[in-house]
Amino acid sequence: MKTILVTGSNGLLGQKITSQFLVGKQFKLVATSRGVNRFPEHDGYIYAEMDILDAENVKAVVGLYKPDAIIHTAALTNVDTCEAEQELAYQLNVEAVKTLVDICEVYNIQLVHLSTDFIFDGANGPYDELAAPNPLSYYGKTKLLAEEIIRNSTCRWAILRTIIVYGIVRDLSRSNIVLWAKNALEKGEPINVVDDQWRTPTLAEDLADCCLLAVEKNAYGVYNASGKDMMRIVELVYRVADFWGLDKSPITEISSASLNQTAKRPVRTGFILDKAMTELGYNPHSFEEGLQLLDEQLKAIKL
Repeated sequence: MKTILVTGSNGLLGQKITSQFLVGKQFKLVATSRGVNRFPEHDGYIYAEMDILDAENVKAVVGLYKPDAIIHTAALTNVDTCEAEQELAYQLNVEAVKTLVDICEVYNIQLVHLSTDFIFDGANGPYDELAAPNPLSYYGKTKLLAEEIIRNSTCRWAILRTIIVYGIVRDLSRSNIVLWAKNALEKGEPINVVDDQWRTPTLAEDLADCCLLAVEKNAYGVYNASGKDMMRIVELVYRVADFWGLDKSPITEISSASLNQTAKRPVRTGFILDKAMTELGYNPHSFEEGLQLLDEQLKAIKL
């Protein structure tokens, strides 16, 4: 039975991987993150505190458990924070990957790494795995640098690129666009939403499933792992409103330029998923199916 070590296990994706693991249990799981374990169930797997920025700490934890695969979910993903705090972004998104690559080469560990659509400029989306990257933001640049480090390594690696991950866990450290839109519209708060960016949003359960499939299949190479429904971001918010029967009048459509955000965003990304579906058996939910699952989980949390 393979042992998987997950970084960033307290995050949304990390917790979903733990949850999926506890249902299937095809592997042994070592969940790692900074601080105490935030996943509600503590039985059936190992939790170890690990600071991804402390190379010696990482080497000690990995050396202790000797996993067959590492799923690396930890990263600084706030695009504007990366632009403003570039040194921190480099440490978390590039240096931490160098550390993991070195360790994976020593111990012959498969590395499954999460990347992003923001390595592209958005001029020609949706993208396949062979499309030429051209990041517009420092976040995108750090994620592309990490990809290049991994591609040049001698370990077995799989890079999973994803887009706008949404979902819910009991102890969620940061929101996501679906929860933000739902909560704001339920309160009748006015919200401004861009009408000139296109994405294929990703249910966290689907991405967790793809991570585990990559380990199960011993995948090698780059795979797109997002949702399958392409939409404008404002359409995403309208569909959230429609699903929960919420008033859409507080929504104001605006252009990206009017937001004056610190970091530039690509206009149209989205992914072609054929490779992951064919080679890994990846089968993402539709957006409305994802909202249905989210609704059931929200009701269970409130019970």
